[in-house]
Amino acid sequence: MTIERAVLLFAGIVILTGLILAYAVSPWWALLSAFAGANLIQSAFTGFCPAAIAFQKLGLKHGLPFR
Repeated sequence: MTIERAVLLFAGIVILTGLILAYAVSPWWALLSAFAGANLIQSAFTGFCPAAIAFQKLGLKHGLPFR
């Protein structure tokens, strides 16, 4: 798995988890999904992604996210 694919997978998991918790526990959990979405938008413009840095430190390599 590449860093780019791992970031996409992690973002999807965080967004879905936030939505499930917002439905099942408290609407405030929707803020988790909003934070993940805002982070994705921010990283698209700046190129800075904390999750990518963490995955790189875990040993994942860069690659193309789509073919």
